Amino acid sequence: MLDKQRTRIVINDTTLRDGEQSAGVAFCLDEKLAIARRLDALGVPELEIGIPAMGETECEGIRAVAALGLNARLMVWSRLNRDDILQADGLGAQLIDISVPASDQHLRSKLRKDRQWLLAAIGDHVRFARDLGFDVGVGAEDASRGAPDLLAAIAEAAQDAGARRIRFADTLGILDPFSTYERIVSLRSSCDLEIEMHAHDDLGMATANTLAAARAGATHLNTTVNGLGERSGNAPLEEVVLALHVCHGVDTGIDLKGFPALSQCVALASGRPLPWQKSIVGEGAFTHEAGIHVDGLLKDPANYQAFDPGLVGRGHRVVLGKHSGARAVQRVMAELGHFLSEPAAHELLRRVRAFVTAAKHSPTDADLLALFGACP
Repeated sequence: MLDKQRTRIVINDTTLRDGEQSAGVAFCLDEKLAIARRLDALGVPELEIGIPAMGETECEGIRAVAALGLNARLMVWSRLNRDDILQADGLGAQLIDISVPASDQHLRSKLRKDRQWLLAAIGDHVRFARDLGFDVGVGAEDASRGAPDLLAAIAEAAQDAGARRIRFADTLGILDPFSTYERIVSLRSSCDLEIEMHAHDDLGMATANTLAAARAGATHLNTTVNGLGERSGNAPLEEVVLALHVCHGVDTGIDLKGFPALSQCVALASGRPLPWQKSIVGEGAFTHEAGIHVDGLLKDPANYQAFDPGLVGRGHRVVLGKHSGARAVQRVMAELGHFLSEPAAHELLRRVRAFVTAAKHSPTDADLLALFGACP
């Protein structure tokens, strides 16, 4: 369980930066503004909103988001490059994340530099950004493959130069919750900076790793709506916030009931439809078919709910299918205005099972009424 007295967990949502880096995703200005407004309305405290070095169109979008006058603090992203940092100046963001290689693999193969050069460059660029008025985070790219002593040295150089935060990036999504916990505990013991966890979902563990980081001492957590992001995506905002609430009793100050509308907004803007079984916001998240589950749910929702779906503005839904029972048929048909005897329910259930075997989906209300009309 998280120590709720230790610190407040701050969500930094990067839908408008890393989320938009999903292959083929490009938000127009109106979509970017709509997403920013919705995130802010829900109470997300920090938004990472773009990469100024991408050019004037990107800068215009950042300025437009800043001009909304949101309550959220705004962050932009840059490389370890003075020109990148200069392009971020005057756009209205309060925070800048300066990305640096945090593994010898990246340091040697991407920049062809050594550790001594890196640590000096971190100090120089952090001070440069601080002089422009930014609060600075140092983004430790590929930290999960980096040696702990290198990460500690990066944190020390960043802290000495006046940075306030270090971002631990599991860039390739290779960690599990146990290794994440160990790495963040080690980092926490070596610096006094804010620690931000940036998890990717390549192994399907981004949410779990993010929670493990919070338990280990991370103060800030990166998320994206619907888990949007490069390759397999990032830790989903809705999963991280709800899991903090349900599993750890941590209130992030974010309105959970706004998730469905926000999720649909991002799904449409990104062109990435939600999977039917996507947790929390997917159509099937609170949908029940199996007879034993439906029977238990109707007797007492606590029998088969991990949490009240009303927390996230949803409700339970009963559908009919191969595994339904007669009681579920009676319940669903009663909602359609038809009160069936038990024999009639069993006959309709027989027809429903044949329907779903052929159609490969649950019957709609119209399908049910047609099947019911065909019953003797």
